[in-house]
Amino acid sequence: MTTPDLPELTPSAPSAAPNAADVYGTLDPAALAHVDSLKWTRYGEGVIPLWIADMDYPVAPPILAALQERLTRGLGYYPLSDAAALNVNLREKLAGQGLTDLPGDGLSFLPGVVPGLYAAVAALTAPGEPVLTMTPIYHPFHLSITDQGRRVAAAPLREGGEGGTARWDIDWDALDAAARGTRLLLLCHPHNPTGRVWNADELARLRDFVLERDLYVVSDELHADLRYTGAPFEAFAADPRVRERTLTLTGPCKAYNTAGLGIGVMVGHDPALVKRVRGAAGGLMGHPSTLSVTMWQAALGEGGPWLAQTLAYLRGNRDVLHAFLAAHLPWVRATLPEATYLAWLDLRAHPRAGDIQNFLLEEARIAIHDGPLFAPDELKGRYQGFIRLNFATSRTLLIEALERMADALGSEVQAQV
Repeated sequence: MTTPDLPELTPSAPSAAPNAADVYGTLDPAALAHVDSLKWTRYGEGVIPLWIADMDYPVAPPILAALQERLTRGLGYYPLSDAAALNVNLREKLAGQGLTDLPGDGLSFLPGVVPGLYAAVAALTAPGEPVLTMTPIYHPFHLSITDQGRRVAAAPLREGGEGGTARWDIDWDALDAAARGTRLLLLCHPHNPTGRVWNADELARLRDFVLERDLYVVSDELHADLRYTGAPFEAFAADPRVRERTLTLTGPCKAYNTAGLGIGVMVGHDPALVKRVRGAAGGLMGHPSTLSVTMWQAALGEGGPWLAQTLAYLRGNRDVLHAFLAAHLPWVRATLPEATYLAWLDLRAHPRAGDIQNFLLEEARIAIHDGPLFAPDELKGRYQGFIRLNFATSRTLLIEALERMADALGSEVQAQV
């Protein structure tokens, strides 16, 4: 198969670390498939795993150096409530996203973002109540609702775009209808799995909406550092009008590929709201580890050049993916992500759309996430035939996976939609 002309990687920032193109381009599958990797061991030998959301890339050298140095000083209890250096750097970063004037107790560290979703649902809603979100959505959103005896009030995004390129926008009528009787909106910004970064006009309208509806908002902004748009990132709570009713959840694990060192933070301008939500989990939630604090501090302090090069490489992979689909699988409708390293692909036209995950695993030997995962039970059928594909691997492995996919699927299909 002849691969189309593809964009070259141009590093966007200098770094003392080895060039990302050199390091990432030579990833060894045998080394990646070590015993501690869920991603590479779940489906067995010979399968290229493009499913769970972590990157195949080595961790940034400054993070590794900081962790190694920290191990020389023991692993006793750490004064997390007084993580002074991390607090300072994190507040500076958040201010750059519009979260200025945070109170002293406006940050509460968590073992990850997902526990924050669960705690917010527990604290701000009652069993049996509806909780508003937009689908398709990262599955812990709807699980945090249904696992705790609440109901998902789902507002499906509106699918648009032209030709082979899809675009997902907020369906304001659907959102208005779904919001009746709700008190809490779970927002994903940037959005997983579509990769949308909600723009200034959308954010302004969404803020007006939550004020009119008197909603609390929990905004998952975990992928904010993995953007391909040129504009600075604007947090949902950047607007002072919604600050007192909004909690922002974020962490380093996606941008810095450190999912195994769980840490996150809940950010709010109303200390009583932060305390209320954090307290809902009590001692069930646990706390971040000493090493995760060290990792995040190193990432904020010295990880910028590594992140810039990694983002440039990911942008190249994203463009390779879309060029390949246009050339070899033109019937696949693909969403060009504005953020994340996740591609949301529409394969509903294929005859095996009903079990597309198993088909690709068996026939192409690639592992992806199945579309129905990203919706509650009553909406799973709406996303059957969609897949989420993780392109954060070497360009060589990505192209091999895409070639396997094209061979298995075929360049032309009879539309089933």
